[in-house]
Amino acid sequence: MASAAAAISFLPAFRAVTRAIRVLTVDGHQLVQEGLADMINREEDMTVVAAASTGEEALDAVRRYRPDVVRLDLLLPDMPGEDLARRILAGFPRTRIVAITSAQGHLQARRALDAGVHGYLSKAVPVCELVRTIRQEIQVLQLVAWGNGNKQVAAQLSIACETVRMHIKSILEKLAANDRAHAVTIAVMRGLLRLDWTNDREAYRRTAHA
Repeated sequence: MASAAAAISFLPAFRAVTRAIRVLTVDGHQLVQEGLADMINREEDMTVVAAASTGEEALDAVRRYRPDVVRLDLLLPDMPGEDLARRILAGFPRTRIVAITSAQGHLQARRALDAGVHGYLSKAVPVCELVRTIRQEIQVLQLVAWGNGNKQVAAQLSIACETVRMHIKSILEKLAANDRAHAVTIAVMRGLLRLDWTNDREAYRRTAHA
């Protein structure tokens, strides 16, 4: 038993490492764009690849830069935000869209959700909440790659188990995956997750006994 335990420390293990989340910001106000880009780019795991102030500019930027996440202001000068969301998702269904609005009431939220957006926030929320929303789905996938169950993921991200189930359901649908393991494999192949080989004993223990 002792020799077997000693041998474990020399076996290779892996950890899932996310690449930087590529963000496109869409907002009609230049100062808002600049402030958002500055704050998001301070995050080690995120980068703003482009900014757009109109729906047409946003469509062009999505085609050119293929962002992972679009931070979308629903009040644009040239088209309703929900229409833009539909057009983006029609051509790029794997893109995640976080809708932002300063409008009051639930009607616009319902329209945005019906259009397929994956998150909905008020402009009044702090930028840290926006960052958390952008990051959360990738974090769920990363924790799943480690073999964590829903309760473990929920505990580590401080969210409800039902929220985790919703995220995983969305991930399976967007990646066209059969199950969680298949989703991790697809994510690795597409560069959403990277396997980083290490000799760390604790990492091996976690993956071996998850």
